[in-house]
Amino acid sequence: MSNSSGNTLLALLTGAAIGAGIGILYAPDKGIKTRKKIKKKARETSDDLSNRLVHAKEELTKTAEAKKVDFEQKLEETLSTMSYKADDIISALEKKLTDLKAKNAQLQKK
Repeated sequence: MSNSSGNTLLALLTGAAIGAGIGILYAPDKGIKTRKKIKKKARETSDDLSNRLVHAKEELTKTAEAKKVDFEQKLEETLSTMSYKADDIISALEKKLTDLKAKNAQLQKK
């Protein structure tokens, strides 16, 4: 669930709850019936929001896990590539060292 659709959903639910509350308050019922209706609507809205929050949390957890796995794979690929490059650099340096030792030996003979 994207952030904007979550915000839209929250605004819609908030508007519906406010509208239902105003409608109940202006309905021609006795006070006790009105309070019961308000409690019932508040409970229903609370349950609905709780369910939606649980769903959103599950979706975010799935997304975070997928991103974590993707990051770990890319990190492993990068480290592997760096390891090969490090081996190439070490081989080149060893070759250069061998060449320098040979030149040094030639200079010492003179």
